Amino acid sequence: MEAECRVLSIQSHVVRGYVGNRAATFPLQVLGFEIDAVNSVQFSNHTGYAHWKGQVLTSDELHELYEGLRLNSVNQYDYVLTGYTRDKSFLAMVVDIVQELKRQNPRLVYVCDPVMGDKWSGEGSMYVPEDLLPVYRDQVVPVADIITPNQFEAELLSGRKIRSQEEALEVMDVLHSMGPDTVVITSSDLPSPRGSDYLMALGSQRIRGPDGSCVTQRIRVDMHRVDAVFVGTGDLFAAMLLAWTHKHPDNLKMACEKTVSAMQHVLQRTIQCAQAQAGEGRKPSPAQLELRMVQSKRDIEDPEIVVQATVL
Repeated sequence: MEAECRVLSIQSHVVRGYVGNRAATFPLQVLGFEIDAVNSVQFSNHTGYAHWKGQVLTSDELHELYEGLRLNSVNQYDYVLTGYTRDKSFLAMVVDIVQELKRQNPRLVYVCDPVMGDKWSGEGSMYVPEDLLPVYRDQVVPVADIITPNQFEAELLSGRKIRSQEEALEVMDVLHSMGPDTVVITSSDLPSPRGSDYLMALGSQRIRGPDGSCVTQRIRVDMHRVDAVFVGTGDLFAAMLLAWTHKHPDNLKMACEKTVSAMQHVLQRTIQCAQAQAGEGRKPSPAQLELRMVQSKRDIEDPEIVVQATVL
């Protein structure tokens, strides 16, 4: 019987749709993980709709929830997973919780998606308060084991620009030196060798031997672009990378191939369903573009590998 593996996931929650904890919980449960979810916000739907309503959890409320777990001695975890946060005191409280959990279990793995902004608006812009950057850089990244920034976020954290694959590898080395053994730049605007129809992701993993030696494995993944705006893809990516690096701990190539292939299956199914609902020639609405997670259960559980990673 396989040992139970438990994840504490501190992310946003929506009543309708798939972002944050809703995007992370389903695939992780399908892949055999126990999930304890703390909802950093509770919204009716994601903020890409015309309207949304809901509540935001404060750092004091987060501490109170964690205290309940601690008092009952049910705060033993193998993984912590975090995503979008807007408040620096909340983020600092997450760091306190991760540090306490790591003192209890030194083998705990913290997977952090440092959500701060992206480049799709041109030069790049932050969509969280700028005072979160020093908290991520100086407090969060040093306690993280796996981070999944996009290119813009990797540049912010490292203080360096990425204009080529070589510069991306150098930035990943800088990020390694800050703490994490696994860094995956989930998307970039670097030109893919396969042409403009492809997006490039890059990964780097430091593997430590029992004798203290360290080998770095680097990979590139060229993913087919899907022409639509999806919400929750970063949350889904981080959750599946957690699962597949757990199942293939020293094989970042395999973990990324399974993660990205599953993503491609989910996105292709989602865009086909959305276009069918919208009708020919019409642009799908945010509601129609919600990720088709339940329909993709088999692809998440056992993805057919449709994306090959290149070892660099």
